[in-house]
Amino acid sequence: SLDTVTFGAVISACEKAGEWEKACRLFNAMQENCAQWNTVTFNSAVSACEKGSEWEKALHLFNLMAQSKVGYDITSFNVAISACVSGGEWEKALQLCSAMAQINVEWDTITCNAAISACEKCGRWEKALQLCTTMVQRELETGMVTYSAAISACEKGN
Repeated sequence: SLDTVTFGAVISACEKAGEWEKACRLFNAMQENCAQWNTVTFNSAVSACEKGSEWEKALHLFNLMAQSKVGYDITSFNVAISACVSGGEWEKALQLCSAMAQINVEWDTITCNAAISACEKCGRWEKALQLCTTMVQRELETGMVTYSAAISACEKGN
């Protein structure tokens, strides 16, 4: 029988190859093979769904992490937030950002850029600029992605 590490490696390979359906099938097969889900296998499966433009499946798996008592990490949130942004679900993306603070998961540059992108999609320029300020205050790296999304949010908000 395959173990968690082997499943994780294969799920990750499927994610990188853009094979979200295979990644999900393997993820589901883990339980049948007595392999335990862990943060890495969840993150790989969520990321595979995000890359396959399957934001609802990605969010379902993300929510399943809590039900399964598997711990979240920064990658878990970043992938789920990116899936929401890609799916046009900016409100859900911003809700996930808020949820991070409630369970003491620190934001990083990727988190902030995804949140700013969510704001950009809905024209919430004030929030986008607030997030830029937060990045500077927390000494997070800012760059072209950060400022392009913030500028675009300002354009759409006016």
